[in-house]
Amino acid sequence: MFVISNIISYLLIASFFILPITLGARNWYFTFKYPKMTEEERANNKYSRSSIKKTDVAIIIFGAFCAWFWTGLFEISSYSFDKNYDEAVYVGEMHSFLHTEYRMTVWVTLAIAMAALIILSVADPVKFPPVPQALCFGFAVIGEVLYLFLIIQLTSLPFCGLAHIYYLANLIMITARVTKRYIMEHLSYKEEHDTQYIHESAKPVEKALQTVASLTELHFIMILPAAVILIAIFILLGQGPDGIIKAFTMTADWTFSTQTPPPPIDYEGHYLCTVAAGGHKKVVKPVRYGRRRGDIIVVNRQLLASNAFEDMIMERTPKFHRAVRSFYDKHGYPISRHITTKTRADMVYIIMKPLEWLFILSLYTFDAHPENRIAVQYSDYRK
Repeated sequence: MFVISNIISYLLIASFFILPITLGARNWYFTFKYPKMTEEERANNKYSRSSIKKTDVAIIIFGAFCAWFWTGLFEISSYSFDKNYDEAVYVGEMHSFLHTEYRMTVWVTLAIAMAALIILSVADPVKFPPVPQALCFGFAVIGEVLYLFLIIQLTSLPFCGLAHIYYLANLIMITARVTKRYIMEHLSYKEEHDTQYIHESAKPVEKALQTVASLTELHFIMILPAAVILIAIFILLGQGPDGIIKAFTMTADWTFSTQTPPPPIDYEGHYLCTVAAGGHKKVVKPVRYGRRRGDIIVVNRQLLASNAFEDMIMERTPKFHRAVRSFYDKHGYPISRHITTKTRADMVYIIMKPLEWLFILSLYTFDAHPENRIAVQYSDYRK
């Protein structure tokens, strides 16, 4: 029995020693060697994108257990880290490297940052909705700052601190690799789909990202916090409909106006349509003509966003959509009959503004390409 328990102990120690080294070596390879390969070399390489994702997840989750295992093993034999600076310790012992009263805040923050890193590792950048994606990068940069502080703090520890340092260094490599992958794929998507930005401020951010993406892996890691912040900003500001959608929606609806005036505009019965067509242009900001039930109508950003939100909930939660549609039909049509002046249309537009922001926030949170969905509303493109 004693022999068996010893064998199990040795196997456990070996697995917690060999596996972390193997995973760390693969992580280094994926970070510094894999990016330098050509597409042909990657195609013939034994490691696929799926295996890289699995390695990332294994390092983040299993690596944490390994770090605690080795630290705990050395603590039991030599050290105690449960005493704060104001408590006496025995010769050879060390005080806690984090104050015991506040360290739970650090661990919880680290757990959230690691969860965000896992999501970023396994998610497809192109199919990941903007707001959750930007939030994950926000938590990732907070985590990265904590990794660096912890590494600096632990360098004064003897051998037992190496397990944590080794693990945290691997997390930084994963953060760098994942961030660079997102930058490359977002820039590639923008180029392939000719994305039209809705914010001009996205252009200088894009130029900065192009410069950052061209850096070597080592230099990229050195400016990693700035790169993470840049990609988070770009994810939100860089939204816009794809060029082909933009071209269609911005020309097809104007077909009638190229040679002859468009037919009369009908916006009866839909109070946001009434607002878009009936308010002062400087206030309601009409953007183009659109089609509704075969008629030509004026549409603005508010109308497009509300219809895009309805389109999304109709697609994903039909029952909830029926309830919303029923409420809107019951109360919207009577309201539209009272919007008989430009001033009243302006007032309704202003009152509806918070709801418009809520619709856009929902779209950016649950739709991978919210501006595409917004752009195609009241057009023939979806058909």
